[in-house]
Amino acid sequence: MNKLFYYLVYGLWYAASLLPLRVHYWLSDILFVLIFYLLRYRRRTVWLNIVTSFPELEPEEHKTIERRFYRWFCDYLVETVKLRTIDPEQMKRRMVFKGLELIDQCLAEGQSCALYLGHYCNWEWITSLPFWMSDQAQCGQIYHPLENKEFDRLFLDTRQRFGAVCIPMSDTLRRILDYKRQGRLTVVGYIADQAPFWWNIHHWCPFLHHDTAVLSGTERIARKLNQAVFYVDVHRVKRGYYEAEIKLMTRHPQEMEEFKLTDMYFELLETSIRRQPECYLWTHDRWKRTHERFDRRFEVIDGKVHEKKS
Repeated sequence: MNKLFYYLVYGLWYAASLLPLRVHYWLSDILFVLIFYLLRYRRRTVWLNIVTSFPELEPEEHKTIERRFYRWFCDYLVETVKLRTIDPEQMKRRMVFKGLELIDQCLAEGQSCALYLGHYCNWEWITSLPFWMSDQAQCGQIYHPLENKEFDRLFLDTRQRFGAVCIPMSDTLRRILDYKRQGRLTVVGYIADQAPFWWNIHHWCPFLHHDTAVLSGTERIARKLNQAVFYVDVHRVKRGYYEAEIKLMTRHPQEMEEFKLTDMYFELLETSIRRQPECYLWTHDRWKRTHERFDRRFEVIDGKVHEKKS
């Protein structure tokens, strides 16, 4: 039954992805009306996130961001469907990378690289990075496996079709160490703006007017393996076209203070979001974990989070 479900959904996804992108965008316009006006998909969460992130703006400006977000979000959905069969040359025209000479220099000197990403613009299309890289390094991205194994398999097939491997979040360090033992350099992307579980909270930083619990695993891995660290600054040029500029954060993470890299990342991500706020994933309840609740329920002992005894 699971195999039947997989092939059915795969067939529908594949068939839909064969449609020209202009047709996908017509469908996106229809989807916008359905999601925004009829289903009102997560409208309350989106509105609260936008208002609290930009308290300096007027209500009409909040409404403009909200509408533009849902239009971009529907485009993101159809663009992800198109990813299944999009032609490599078309992909290279629509997702352009700049500043890769910095990564090439690090690889030439035997240093692997970590790339900070956010749920911003079309992060799925960034899996096309191998088209722009030489074969001297293995490209990859860290991901959180879906609970439904068949859907997880579908997304893996799509995300890995350009040559970048998907590495489960829980297996990150082991997989990267395996590549290192094999003498294989890596260029791995980390989407690091997810809300951590309570027991993974080791640091808080200001982000969009919120005291924000943040993941620091990317920094820990980069420091442990002394990788060069970059920020991928993406912006939407126009509908269906993106540019990603690779910006060096440091080549010497071990020399930096603890959590400095994490703070830098969120400062850079906030700058990107303020430039095009409609292109951030506002549907996530990003600030559901508060510092007050954390301090009330947990304590950090020897760098590990423990629940307080009642």
